[in-house]
Amino acid sequence: MSLMTEPRHRSHELTATARSLRLVIVADTHSRPHASGAELIGALAPDAILHAGDIGSLDVLDALSELAPTIAVRGNIDERAQLADSIDVTLRNGDAVLLRILLIHIALRGPKLRADVARQAREHDAHMVVCGHSHVPFIGRDRGLHIFNPGSIGPRRFTLPIVFGVMDVHPDRLDMRHISCETGDVWLP
Repeated sequence: MSLMTEPRHRSHELTATARSLRLVIVADTHSRPHASGAELIGALAPDAILHAGDIGSLDVLDALSELAPTIAVRGNIDERAQLADSIDVTLRNGDAVLLRILLIHIALRGPKLRADVARQAREHDAHMVVCGHSHVPFIGRDRGLHIFNPGSIGPRRFTLPIVFGVMDVHPDRLDMRHISCETGDVWLP
């Protein structure tokens, strides 16, 4: 058994340079993000990128980091990666907390939060859980928490779309959407 140099859980803070923060959220790249992904993400000029696991080759994180600061958790295929299993991401505007996110790879059973993930989110005062794993784009609410799964920006699984998420965090509202890598348009189910 090898020793992990990265803790199982860690925290990260992002501070708005304007009144809002734009996050791009990706997951399940499986070493092969869609060819148009970088161009589409770059055009959005995100303040940061969150990767919700199943990265595959860590070169994916290097490429994303060229577009914006990138925060990533380990997915179930990333066993050897020196990444945390979960990260608290606190978004601030000055001293005010805009949003607290628990970033984790596996969090859902269907449209419902797993009890252990909901408990962890509450222990860390999170308002939202951002996850991957299923490849299914999802925006919802369960157990008093917002849930956002960006879907997969990697190779197509079954007939699921190839998408990523965008989150605009304002002092008075939260706007979330999915973007299709194939069309560049907002994706709706």
